[in-house]
Amino acid sequence: MGLRSNPSQRQRRLGAELRRLRELSGMSATDAGALAGLGRAHMSHIEMGRTAIPEEKLRALADAYGCNSRTLVDALVEMGQATGKGWWTEFRDSHSAPALDLAEIEADCTAHRSFEWVFVQGLLQTPEYMRALFEIGNRDAGSDELDRAVDFRLRRQQILKGGSRRRLHMVIHEAALHMQFVGADIMRHQIEHLVELARLPDIRIQILPFSAQTYPAAFGTPFALFDSVAPELGTVYVEHPVAPLFLGEPDHLTEFTDAFERLSTVALPPLDPEPESKFYARRDSLGLVQHLLYRM
Repeated sequence: MGLRSNPSQRQRRLGAELRRLRELSGMSATDAGALAGLGRAHMSHIEMGRTAIPEEKLRALADAYGCNSRTLVDALVEMGQATGKGWWTEFRDSHSAPALDLAEIEADCTAHRSFEWVFVQGLLQTPEYMRALFEIGNRDAGSDELDRAVDFRLRRQQILKGGSRRRLHMVIHEAALHMQFVGADIMRHQIEHLVELARLPDIRIQILPFSAQTYPAAFGTPFALFDSVAPELGTVYVEHPVAPLFLGEPDHLTEFTDAFERLSTVALPPLDPEPESKFYARRDSLGLVQHLLYRM
């Protein structure tokens, strides 16, 4: 079997987790390879995600590394056996590898938490809002290219549909709701869409207002946290103008999880569109968006 020239994020993450477990055990790559009947070079390729590892060898290595979490081992086996094929496969000719990786991670995660301060998160966007952003971001794009970009993002939103039981918690800075690079009608519809999405049982949306006394995150960029069936396999996605980052080190997971918790603590209480919530005598996310809609 030839080596992968461009492993997917899932394949890289599998290899990185196997390397982490090996290093925690104190076993060298040479010894681990010998135990699994593999050469040191083969072990190196596995840990870089450049080649697959059979289930029996993966389980044998996990046992040798002293990994006692059956949930983690089973999750690693599932990662190794996954084909990586999904609805996103048909977009390989038009979308970057990181975009496809993001779609695969979203489809497999058990929970999704994110913070955004300039735009509404892609999973919460209306088609009109998406298209306006794509037109601004790529003024040379033709109609077909814009249609495909919108279609890809709409397909990502399948995880919002009922029955997925995937929990989503989004914190949006108030600034994103004031930006005027989209028309007033588009923004109004977008804000109304947020209120409607908040009716779904597994979606929690909070607004971080301008009046917040502190900015509790030490990051000046949007980010998302994706939980896995095995906590060790969570992923941090950090947006960057050159290329997004996928982080999986335990320290990164802890750092961004703590940052999100601080953000959600100082943000307004979640959008609650139920009728009685309109009479709450307190400041909350619904009150803020209603105020914005009134001013539009």
